[in-house]
Parts: sequence; C-alpha cells; structure tokens
Amino acid sequence: MMKVNSALIIILALGVFGIITTEMGIIGVLPQVTQKFHISASEAGGLVSIFALVVAISGPFMTLLASSMNRKVILLAAVLIFAISNIVYAYTAKFEVMLAFRILPAIFHPVFFSVALVTAAKLVPADKSSKAVTNVFAGITVGFAFGVPLTSYLAEQFSLEAAFLFGALVSAIAFLGILIGLPSMPVTDKMSYGKQLGILRKPQLWLNIVTVVFIFAAMFTVYSYFAEYLGQVTHMDGSVISLMLMVFGLIMILGNYIFGGLLHKSMTKTVILFPLLYAAVYLITNYLGSYFIPMVVVVFIWGAVHSGGLIVSQTWLTTEAKEAPEFGNSLFVSFSNLGITLGTFVGGWFISHLGIHQLIWSGIGFSLLAFLFIMIKIKAFKGADFRG
Repeated sequence: MMKVNSALIIILALGVFGIITTEMGIIGVLPQVTQKFHISASEAGGLVSIFALVVAISGPFMTLLASSMNRKVILLAAVLIFAISNIVYAYTAKFEVMLAFRILPAIFHPVFFSVALVTAAKLVPADKSSKAVTNVFAGITVGFAFGVPLTSYLAEQFSLEAAFLFGALVSAIAFLGILIGLPSMPVTDKMSYGKQLGILRKPQLWLNIVTVVFIFAAMFTVYSYFAEYLGQVTHMDGSVISLMLMVFGLIMILGNYIFGGLLHKSMTKTVILFPLLYAAVYLITNYLGSYFIPMVVVVFIWGAVHSGGLIVSQTWLTTEAKEAPEFGNSLFVSFSNLGITLGTFVGGWFISHLGIHQLIWSGIGFSLLAFLFIMIKIKAFKGADFRG
C-alpha cells in the first residue's frame, strides 16, 4: 500500500510539474511567440501576466468553493484543462485564442495546488505527511529546473508546437495516473467558510500579503523577460538561453535548501535580508549584463537567490494564517501571482518605454518596496513572535 501511495505522490508532483511548466514555460519561448504572432515582447508578456492575474483573482474563492468537493474530481479536472490548453497553444493561429486559453487553466491552478498538498498528506501516515507535502511541492522547483528550459529547448530545436505538446503530454500522464491510481476522496472534515475567512481580519496578515506581492513583482519583472534580456543584452543565442534557463532552475534547487536553512536559523533576519540581496543581484546584473562570461556566473547567483523568494514569501505569509493553513496557502498562491502580474506588466512598460537595458531598475524598485513593508510590519508588531 505504501508503494502505491508513494507512486501517487510522484504523480501529484508530476501534475505540479506540468502546471509550472505550462505557467512558466511560456517565459522561455517568448521570442518564438512574438515571431509567430507578429507582436511585441511586451504584448507577448501578457501571456504571463494574464495567467498570474487570473490566479490572483480566482485563487481564494475557487479554493473555498472547492473545499467541499471530491478531491479526485478536482485534480482530474485541473490536469485535463492544462492538457487541453497546451494543445490549443500548439495549434492556434490566433494570439487572442492563446490568450483566452491562458485564462481557463489559471482558474484551476491554485485549486490543484491546495488539493494536491492536502491529498499527499492524507496518502501517508501522519508522521510522514510533511515529507509527502515537500515531495509534491518539489514539482515547482523541478518545473523551473527542467520544464521551463526543456520547453525553450524544444521550441528552439524543433518547433513551438513541439514545446507545447510536451506540456500537454506531462499533464495527460498525470491525468491517467490520478484516474487509475487515486481512490475517490470525498471531503469529510470541511472547515466553515467563516472560520477560513476570519484570518483576513488580521492587519499583520495584510502587511505580509503586500510584502509577498512586492517580492514576487521584484522576482518576475525581470525573470518574465529572461530570454529576451539574455538575447538582446547579453547576445546569447536560443540554445545557450535554453541552457541558462536549465542552469537557473537547477541552482534554484540548491538555493531552496540554502534559504530553508537560513529560515530555520532566523526567519526574521532571512526575510529582511532577501529583498536587499535580490537588489544587489540586480545591480550586478545591470553592470555585467552585456558581458557573456560574467553574465553566466550571474545567472548561477541569480537562480540561487530567486528560489529563496518562494520559500521566504510562503513562510512569511503563512505565519499569520495558522488558523486556516489551506486557505492561507491559497492566499499565498493568489497574491504571489498578483505580484507576478504586476512585475510582468511593469517590466513590459520598462521595455516599451525605456528599453530592455533599463529593465533591471524595475526589479530594484520592487525589491526596495518589499524591504520597506517588511520593516513596517516588524516595527508595527514588535511584540509578535516571528520565530527569530
């Protein structure tokens, strides 16, 4: 039975991998998308921002609505929508259709995450639930490490259609695995909507939420145009950019452990350090971006720091959502994606009005805003327990 459950946890992680590949894989193929539809880089960036915006708006509400539904049905519906959407991306000749099919899977994105994490915890004994959840969550990092660069590689070496069909295949495999292996999982311990929504009365939670928005805006205002930046500023070709995306993602795995250790030692100090460290990385990028070899080194550092934003933000927000952890996680997914939307939009504005060479300054600005709100929270709630 344990072997079956372990296999199901891998399938759930594969579903997460497919979702991240669909959401973020578009970043690695933006140059090809601009060519296919004859649009600007900032217009193509709308494929990133519209997805994130829909997640931000629908996340908490969809999670609440789905909290009483059979978990197997929810998981199946989500991965099926992602598979279908990737097929549409592969074959549509209209940018408007592609944009519309970025909206549909985005609605199911936060629900899949919340339900997959709860499901993983229920598939194993209580003492192993934390490890099971961590293994499913690893699908995010692996998505960045392999899904995004592999999507870019397939588009560069074969075609844009092949890149999107890869995303469809991953989601289809996850669908079959869940359909065959996962038992029906009706909800028997539903928490009331009122209790879940009650955490929204806490002002300290809202300060943490604003911080998360600015951290993700800082991260993705530049990362959303990663391929464009390395192509135009560093003058890397498509195959090298694909390699850099893979390096970036692999280093994220290491960075996740580094920042996890730092958070364990002192959460508050690590949260304060993070936006300042990101601003420093951007400053280095600004001065070395046009130099090939130095920029390769910068990508290693950038990837390690970037991964910290995921775990630092999630930890910072959920410290104020302990009464309703599932709903708290949905708030994290929602507002982190709002940050992605904001960052991508502002990044596109910088590219259109100031040129891609000035893109880095949008990241520095958002990093400093995140630092400001962290300090406001700490000063305003001095007596609170932030675990170090």
